[in-house]
Amino acid sequence: MPKQKTRRSAAKRFTVTGTGKLRRRQSGRAHLVVGKKSDRRMRRLKGDAAVSHADTERVSRMLGR
Repeated sequence: MPKQKTRRSAAKRFTVTGTGKLRRRQSGRAHLVVGKKSDRRMRRLKGDAAVSHADTERVSRMLGR
């Protein structure tokens, strides 16, 4: 049986916490930042978010878990 490979695109986008939860970056912060979006909106998009329960199984499979 061959080794299971990690999808590299998923490995760059998701991280696994110490307790096994999956974290992701929030969308809408990458570009068109200056002057377009309010400071309040940018502050709220700053942190990571948890992957939704519906996507957890699929993302963990992509990560080879």
